[in-house]
Amino acid sequence: MEEEDGRRSSFPGPPTDPMVTALLTDMYQITMAYAYWKAGKHNDRAVFDLLHRKNPFGGEYTVFAGLEECIRFAANFRFKKDDISFLRTVLPPTCEEGFFSYLASVDCSDVEILAMPEGSVVFPRVPLIRVEGPLLVAQLLETTFLTLVNYASLVATNAARHRCVAGKDKMLLEFGLRRAQGPDGGISASKYCYIGGFDATSNVEAGRLFGIPVRGTHSHAFVSSFMGFDEIVKRSLPHAKGGKICEDFVHLTQLWLRQMQDKPSLRSYFHETNPSELAAFSSYALAFPTAFQALVDTYDVLRSGLPNFCAVALALHELGYKALGIRLDSGDLSYFSIETRKFFRLVEKEFGVAGFGKLVIVASNDINEATLDALNKQGHEVDAFGIGTHLVTCFSQPALGCVYKLVEINGHPRIKLSEDVNKVTIPCKKNCFRLYGREGVPLVDLMIGENEVQPQPGERILCHHPFVESKRAYVVPTRVEPLYKCYWAAKPVRREKLPSLEEVKKHCMEQISAMRSDHLRALNPTPFKVSVSGNLYDFIHHLWLSEAPVGELQ
Repeated sequence: MEEEDGRRSSFPGPPTDPMVTALLTDMYQITMAYAYWKAGKHNDRAVFDLLHRKNPFGGEYTVFAGLEECIRFAANFRFKKDDISFLRTVLPPTCEEGFFSYLASVDCSDVEILAMPEGSVVFPRVPLIRVEGPLLVAQLLETTFLTLVNYASLVATNAARHRCVAGKDKMLLEFGLRRAQGPDGGISASKYCYIGGFDATSNVEAGRLFGIPVRGTHSHAFVSSFMGFDEIVKRSLPHAKGGKICEDFVHLTQLWLRQMQDKPSLRSYFHETNPSELAAFSSYALAFPTAFQALVDTYDVLRSGLPNFCAVALALHELGYKALGIRLDSGDLSYFSIETRKFFRLVEKEFGVAGFGKLVIVASNDINEATLDALNKQGHEVDAFGIGTHLVTCFSQPALGCVYKLVEINGHPRIKLSEDVNKVTIPCKKNCFRLYGREGVPLVDLMIGENEVQPQPGERILCHHPFVESKRAYVVPTRVEPLYKCYWAAKPVRREKLPSLEEVKKHCMEQISAMRSDHLRALNPTPFKVSVSGNLYDFIHHLWLSEAPVGELQ
């Protein structure tokens, strides 16, 4: 009993999305399941590889994500009574009752799942997940695994690419919920953008579910909802350190605005500001005196929004608080950010407010990779970027295109042939390794047959391109990293513990930092080498020739 309780406690919880059930699959998986069962093949031992054939966004790397949800799905895979009742209505009436009785007993207790750690930088043809188990069960995992990995890896890669362009010192905020493909897309985007290097999200539910930092201030609607100062009834604000109370904070902001107008160095920027905007900022500061950040482009950034923000920020400073900064959501972000920084520094100099010149400038407004690159070339003073539409919708590429292919059945390697060599599968159960060079950077991923000897550091290894005979090279690795870990097996002692989201993100950032910069660059990146051992190369081509039909000329 204790052993059983321990096994149950080691089971991952259910998938995050309650819609991820045994019925979240394609109909042909169900029809194949019946055909396997009818033919008596349902318990044949099968090995499937989940892999991608091409890196997204014209790049040369992919971030692997979605593994935890796959393991959660496998651990809780069951057909419920209602599921089976529904399947009876969609399958032909000729299907035998014994099949439905069998489905009620199906689970993943005899399935083994090996995979690369989530957050790994991965490359085409190298399997991301290896599933071994009874043919029927392993086949039924296909569609769900693909839907859990495809978008997750695509958006995590998109986030990582944005991080690489923005640089390590900029804060990246995911603002994509309202533009995502539905609630599920929004939740997934928040999680996997965080793995890919973003710092926070606007998505409150994602913050609750995953512990991701949540950020947000106000919109243009908040600013334009105010018509004047008379709408602000409660105006008092206590000093930050207690004691005195400022009875009319709104009046204090107006006094600071007049003082700014009296300074010749600031007068060149503005004369009269929009009073209703100042009222809105004052009201927001009264609500959040320790976290005051304002959207300054509702009316005019330099002539109104920026000076109004500074007046409120100076009033807060007088009471012992420190404002956070501003957000720009339109216009020339390079110009406005530079002018804003100049204005902040002038205010710091004129009024002796230490640190005012370093207040945070956040930019949003339909930002993408190209925008970030252009801003870097133009020069800017933006500290943080809020990115939404292009990030979460993966606007430049809508799908990754992972596939799930049978590579072995009952110990017999299988191959899928195609006129397109990129669609030819690499057969048999394989082990995969990453070989590192003298400078400590990855050189090549090497696939070998399961029974081959693991490569060793210092060993001279001949690495072959899987299909092009002339592409081969010797590698003498200084380090050899096994790429697979067991995340699901019948015996809990064999299972790798699923890492936390923070650990996955850390692993992703370490993996990207370890790559050569030419593999990561956006323009003409260098392809990373993926290879097979000599034995596996020979076997691939032997199996290819034995399976391909021979034509006859007449």
